[in-house]
Amino acid sequence: MEAVTVTNDTFEREVLACEAPVLLDFWADWCMPCKMQAPILDAFAEKMGDQIKVCRVNVDEEAALALKYQIMSIPTLVLMHKGVFVKRVSGVQQEKDLMEFVRQEG
Repeated sequence: MEAVTVTNDTFEREVLACEAPVLLDFWADWCMPCKMQAPILDAFAEKMGDQIKVCRVNVDEEAALALKYQIMSIPTLVLMHKGVFVKRVSGVQQEKDLMEFVRQEG
């Protein structure tokens, strides 16, 4: 499944109403580690298929969402399940780290 760009307007439908776990990537165009994270997340999203939904939030364009989830550094990945915050991790994560992150309990 391909990563979905999320805005404040689509957040409820794409993230909060999703039955599957959602991995949110908070990023920005100017962030070099974010650019490093992007292809790793794309490969992860494809490998996971329907098991997990990967969504991207541009912190420059969606500052309200970044503030709501207290994003202080990027890239930050947030795991949500059935609309509930589970946990977060900051910095570039490799595919094996992502697998561990989404499988561990909060």
